[in-house]
Amino acid sequence: MEKGSGPKTSSSDPVVVAKLHAIMEAVADRIEMHNNIGEQRDNWNHLLLSSIHAMTLSAATMCGLAAASASGEPLAGLKVSSTILYLAATGMLAIMNKIQPSQLAEEQRNAARLFKQLHGQIQTLLSVGSPTASDVNEATENVLALDKAYPLPLLGAMLERYPSSVEPAVWWPQQRRKQAKGLGRKLEGNGWNRELEDEMREIVGVLKRKDKADYLRLSEKALKAHKMLAFSGPLLTGLGALGSAFVGTTNPWAVILGVAGGALAAVVNAMEHGGQVGMIFEMYRSNAGFFKLMEESIESNINETNVWGRENGQVYEMKVALQLGRSLSDLKNLAASSSLRNIEEDTEEEFGSKLF
Repeated sequence: MEKGSGPKTSSSDPVVVAKLHAIMEAVADRIEMHNNIGEQRDNWNHLLLSSIHAMTLSAATMCGLAAASASGEPLAGLKVSSTILYLAATGMLAIMNKIQPSQLAEEQRNAARLFKQLHGQIQTLLSVGSPTASDVNEATENVLALDKAYPLPLLGAMLERYPSSVEPAVWWPQQRRKQAKGLGRKLEGNGWNRELEDEMREIVGVLKRKDKADYLRLSEKALKAHKMLAFSGPLLTGLGALGSAFVGTTNPWAVILGVAGGALAAVVNAMEHGGQVGMIFEMYRSNAGFFKLMEESIESNINETNVWGRENGQVYEMKVALQLGRSLSDLKNLAASSSLRNIEEDTEEEFGSKLF
């Protein structure tokens, strides 16, 4: 929305402005929806975890009491109650592992933040720019891309919780070359020169080799732990139900399964849902997506042959530096050290981002 050539007109098409205001209203509504649903799904995580914990530990306690009872009605009542609680906990845990409320809440937090960012971009365009029909199309595409990346409904639209391979989150439409318009008209070369292009290429290389690769590696580790814990929890509560059903027989393994299975299940569930492993996986995947977006944005600019079709070079350099938590001089030093590493392979390379 900020690329430009030629003088900017003082007036804008009122229809275009009206459309952008309509998009802003839709974006503001989505921000509210994602905030509300994010809070709801975060509550799901806490309430379901507390309920399953209480049911699991109660079932384990009843199983132990049943083993201490000699026989008769107390034994039968405790056995049945323990088995029912274990089976209920197994079913609820399977559903909880399927939807992963902590991961759902993280998705909604990300969506709300990105919609706020889009809302601010449209506000800035209306305040200081001369919006055109292409800006309306771009804003609409951004809204639809966010809707697809972070769906609100659960049934039929929920993101895959246990993918076979990890990919960065993508919440933006495909980068396209745009017609030049408006910004940076007073700067020769639109703020771009060969030195800045080389600097941006080095930054892209650092982000690919270090930042994005590191978060994808962390995502894979989180996903492995995620899958293991999600499988172990219902398995342990199921074994607890099996053990409690046979308490009172001559086999000592029944009470061991009934009590120890519940205790281990409580530990596993606390690690998975109390530790919010699903949220951590989504956070790492989103961070990798952030660096992928930066790469595509930089490459889209430097591959544009007409410098007036790019975003202003000086402004863009400052934006990249701020996104990485660096000053302009620090950004130049990063590019220089990356260039030096290409010559001296044994030189240790630093991460591009200082924010996360």
